[in-house]
Amino acid sequence: MDLFSAGPGLMPIPLPDGELGWLQQLPLPWPNGDVLARLILETAWREETVVVYGKRHLQPRLSAWYGDAAYRYSGLSLAPAPFTPLLEAIRASVQQVTRCEFNSVLLNYYRNERDSMGMHADDEPELGPAPAIASLSFGAERTFILRHKQTKETLRLRLTDGSLLLMRGSTQQNWLHGINKTAKPIGPRVNLTFRKII
Repeated sequence: MDLFSAGPGLMPIPLPDGELGWLQQLPLPWPNGDVLARLILETAWREETVVVYGKRHLQPRLSAWYGDAAYRYSGLSLAPAPFTPLLEAIRASVQQVTRCEFNSVLLNYYRNERDSMGMHADDEPELGPAPAIASLSFGAERTFILRHKQTKETLRLRLTDGSLLLMRGSTQQNWLHGINKTAKPIGPRVNLTFRKII
């Protein structure tokens, strides 16, 4: 069976040495704008400091970690908060579409065009060798950049309001991904990346 044929409406995106699936609108019982407003209001946002190449930097965005287990990346250790009713409802819809099980979610709040995410792979040991990462976006559209670790091939995807991107298989082994700052003024965006901590 094709990887994405099991999920309702999830369309494959060709990617050498990786697997991507895309859904333009995750089905939810609320309008996207209401979900965005609630996520901004109800989430316990933090401005974290990470270690990159031995130096400490404030992340250019706000973040929060919810789920069943702690998570470590870039010298940062995140203790989980319990899923809120809103996050539980969103997780249920994401799991139904992707046919994957997730026990944790990292939320990132991009307040404006100056907030960004550096190029990285979600390849921490506690995610396993071939993790499924479901990336859900609300708010302003941002360009998601994927760059192959060896060939340097680059793919750019527009992450639109309400859209879901599933990365799985060998994607994290072979590709980096990130979100650049932009010169054009843009509004807020909240991204939720669902994952399973082993």
